[in-house]
Amino acid sequence: MKPTLLVLAAGMGSRYGGVKQIDGVGLHNEALLDYSVYDAMKSDFKRVVFVIRKDIEHDFRERLFDRIARNFDASYTFQSLQSLLTPQQVSQSAQRRKPWGTIHAILCAKEMLNEPFCVINADDYYGRSAYKVMGKHLSEIDTDSSEHAMVGYVLRNTTSPSGSVSRAICTVKDGYLESMRENTKIYHQGSGIVSELDGHIRQLSGDEWVSMNFFGFSLSALDSFQRYFDHFLTQHIQSEKAECYLPEGASNMVVQKEGKIKFYTTDERWFGMTYVEDRQTVKTEIAKKIAEGYYPPQLWS
Repeated sequence: MKPTLLVLAAGMGSRYGGVKQIDGVGLHNEALLDYSVYDAMKSDFKRVVFVIRKDIEHDFRERLFDRIARNFDASYTFQSLQSLLTPQQVSQSAQRRKPWGTIHAILCAKEMLNEPFCVINADDYYGRSAYKVMGKHLSEIDTDSSEHAMVGYVLRNTTSPSGSVSRAICTVKDGYLESMRENTKIYHQGSGIVSELDGHIRQLSGDEWVSMNFFGFSLSALDSFQRYFDHFLTQHIQSEKAECYLPEGASNMVVQKEGKIKFYTTDERWFGMTYVEDRQTVKTEIAKKIAEGYYPPQLWS
């Protein structure tokens, strides 16, 4: 069974200062997301589903979706602040402006998922080897399997010189994830890397395994995520900023013994569109890969 690629593309882009999901970085104005979909297509994925905001639909179609849909089975759905909430919860969260997070985004696409799926961020570059590994894993499991997967990255390969990044640091045992915790502020300090967490600054080695939100799930994960999100809302329904993060929801699934997550690794070097200053770096890296023949000069017809 060929898997689906699920792209989380509804973020606000507050640090970037715009809709980074559709900002052109290729020779023919392709977005970073074009290359992610292309890599998935080359790794035997069946189709792609995007989760976007309603207010960017026109630009999203015009600048990205329509050309992908001419070459690959593609569809999209919406994430809004009110999605999946009861009328009472909508009222309780009336002051909320920030999206509810990546677990919520996945649940917004629940009705469009019919087979094992891989989750990625729209603004991160993962490398084709990650899609190859994940495509193989997902094609070999049942739709309701308890055996999920992720690809972990070396922390030092995933930091940005332009500012802090959010990464979930992973604990791994015997090839499976034991736990992970989101560190929302990791950055360079002098020659080292540090994390600000729970009011404390701690030094990191840079060799830690981290999540880049590159996960593969069977459909059984959706029930676990729904329970996790429901619990999150009971605690944070009136919060203006708290987000329900996928790494922590996935870690909870493991801790609660609702499923296992096979931990694959890669030495691919990340680059992405976190800050506006990152755009030139991404353009340079993509140009290098085109020059090497890794990508054609023009991805789509």
